[in-house]
Formats: sequence, structure tokens, C-alpha cells
Amino acid sequence: MHVKVKWIDGVSFVGESESGHAVVLDGAPENGGRNIGMRPMEMLLIGMGGCTSFDVVAILKKARQPIVACVAEIDATRADEIPKVFTKIHVHFVVTGDNLNPAQVERAVKLSAEKYCSASIMLSKSVEITHDFEIKPSTVAISTASNSDV
Repeated sequence: MHVKVKWIDGVSFVGESESGHAVVLDGAPENGGRNIGMRPMEMLLIGMGGCTSFDVVAILKKARQPIVACVAEIDATRADEIPKVFTKIHVHFVVTGDNLNPAQVERAVKLSAEKYCSASIMLSKSVEITHDFEIKPSTVAISTASNSDV
């Protein structure tokens, strides 16, 4: 895997992936940034979240679970002193679908955390990472407007 990070100016950069995608990174205004892109540490969490979400969805689909949505909500705590590394990361999965088997969702989250997600397994070597999940039924909102509302 090969990526490039190019300095734009100030503390702004463009990251380019081997697969041809780009993202803008920038620092906070108090650090000389212009707030035109994500912070690098935010990007790290998003990468981990994408990696583990990919696994959870793939595992649930393979198990023929009727999944319609999956959101990983990630909260992280950082050290107060430099280097301000992550000290704790919590991943909360909100998995949506009717008649999802909670045991299958739990299994998917556990397999991702312990076997498949390269990003979270790598980070877990130095950061306490916890996971949990909730299941929401898929609901269809039916809007009924009367003629006077239209």
C-alpha cells in the first residue's frame, strides 16, 4: 500500500491514496489551520471505523441477516500531554434491520474486533478499545398529508 501526503500551506495537506482518492487534512485554527479539512487523528478514527464496519456488514450479510443499515459511533479519549495519543476508544454499533439475530450481531462485532479488523487490532496494541452494539428495527415512515397540507 502506498499513499502520499502533500503539504498545501500552513498546516493544510492533501492525502492521496493508491486507489486514486484524495482527502484534505487541516489543523485546528488555534494551531494555524483554516478548518478546511479533517484533523489527522479524526481521520485515524474514521479509518478504524470504516475497517470494522466493513467487517461487521460483510459478516452479517454472509450470515444472511436482514441488515439494512450499520453505523459505528466512535468516541475516543486522548492523553492530556504531548504526544496526545488515544488512551481509550469505544465503538458503538447501531445495526438496523428487522428480525436481526442479536447473537449474530454480537458474533460479527467480536470477530471484527478480535480477528478481522486490521486497524482496530493494530491500535488495540496500545489503546484500550471496547465495543458494544444496539439493534434497531427498520421502520417505514408513512407520511399521510391531507389536501389542506399540500
